Amino acid sequence: MTTDALIAEYFASGTLQGLPQDHFIDGAFTRAVANRKMDTFDPGAARAFHSFAAGDANDIDHAVAAAKRAQRAWGRMKPSARGAILQRTAQLIRAEAGRLAVVESLDSGKTLTEAEGDVAGAARCFDYYAGAADKLQGDSFPIGADYVAFSSQEPVGVTAHIIPWNYPLSTAARGIAPALAAGCTVVAKPAEQTPLTALMLADILYRAGLPAGVCNVVTGTGIEVGSPLVAHPDVRHVTFTGSVRTGIGVMQAAAPNVTSVVLELGGKSPVVVMADANLEAAIEGILGAIYENAGQICSAGSRLVVERAVHQELVDRLATRASALKPGHGLRRPDVGALNSAAHLEKVAGYVEAAKARGIAIAAGGARTVDPQSGQGWFFQPTILDKVTPEDPVIQEEIFGPVLSVQVVDGEEEAVAAANGTSFGLVAGIYTRDFATAHRMARDIDAGQVYINEYFAGGIEVPFGGNKLSGFGREKGLEALRSYTRVKSVAAKISE
Repeated sequence: MTTDALIAEYFASGTLQGLPQDHFIDGAFTRAVANRKMDTFDPGAARAFHSFAAGDANDIDHAVAAAKRAQRAWGRMKPSARGAILQRTAQLIRAEAGRLAVVESLDSGKTLTEAEGDVAGAARCFDYYAGAADKLQGDSFPIGADYVAFSSQEPVGVTAHIIPWNYPLSTAARGIAPALAAGCTVVAKPAEQTPLTALMLADILYRAGLPAGVCNVVTGTGIEVGSPLVAHPDVRHVTFTGSVRTGIGVMQAAAPNVTSVVLELGGKSPVVVMADANLEAAIEGILGAIYENAGQICSAGSRLVVERAVHQELVDRLATRASALKPGHGLRRPDVGALNSAAHLEKVAGYVEAAKARGIAIAAGGARTVDPQSGQGWFFQPTILDKVTPEDPVIQEEIFGPVLSVQVVDGEEEAVAAANGTSFGLVAGIYTRDFATAHRMARDIDAGQVYINEYFAGGIEVPFGGNKLSGFGREKGLEALRSYTRVKSVAAKISE
């Protein structure tokens, strides 16, 4: 069925036929042990459109047991054969891209154009790690002519993946693909707001030739499904993307089993614009950095740190562009999609209303809105808060919405201090024509990734992760494979 036909079906019926509704465990869709269901909502219409399995610890036990049974054979499969399965997965994702993108847009509220980009990125992720599967190799060590010493990379075992609601498919892919390439098995728990594409991905993997039990998906709430998963004694590694508070809880739950953890947490990332910057490029970069996915991105450029000489011109031009962005239901391909839930809309609106009460200037937006065609949905206008002081909550705290907070600085030293002036350290953007300035600032800004003259530059090849409260460990790139392997060293005396 074409994308247009799927969209027509949804607007005519209020749902789509054939959506997954059960867990995916041991190679098959499986009902929850307690046979309970919960609803998933279309944020663009503010209504439920499907129901799915509400799991609990019993379902986690079944999924982990399946993953543990499958681990030995999968880990010992010829690496090139594992890579071939991942390559076929990429091909199937592309073949089914239209349906995946429509479902992703419906479940998350993002625009269909953004969802299509996410699906393409997920396919590219499996391409990349398909090629890495047979490149994991050890080393040899010179300890003398009478000895042989070497190391090998072994899979860590069963891995848990806690997937957020803002990028359900692409975040699932960037964790699951390297885990599978390394020979690990997977139990994934998607966010209860966005369960569908993770289930669809598990089915695609199985149809691509992945053995039963190697990739399992259990749906439900964080308390009933996520907590028993990260605390399970047979889980040897956890990859978590989400809030700082929940990430701390994940570490605490994993600690008794000495389970390794990668945490990709919150951000309050700066976009630094120096007076000599190409303002056209900076404006395009800033708009994408904060208004893509309605600002619901851990690495969103939610703070504009700008030199005083270009501050007013830049803010005026940004305000004009931001005010022209049109919100709407994701399937209608608007400029900006919905916020993911009613509760999240309340949170974003609360930050902006409190900022207004403190006297902060609103250069653009600042109010809730709706889908103009239906009058429904959870939307917030693209917003700019101008001339904000460093200690203000909209500078220090993650809003996770389409809200840009502006800080005015004088010179490079102040710009770096402002960029580093929060508890987060995920990413940063720098716009300047001066090569030396750009690289000094990249050196001095405390962030896991720095973009110069193009926000979100890079791709699956470039490691991604944060410092400070933004977490630790790295996803993407070859670096991600380190989380899913352990080094075994062997030393042997060969002389008589």
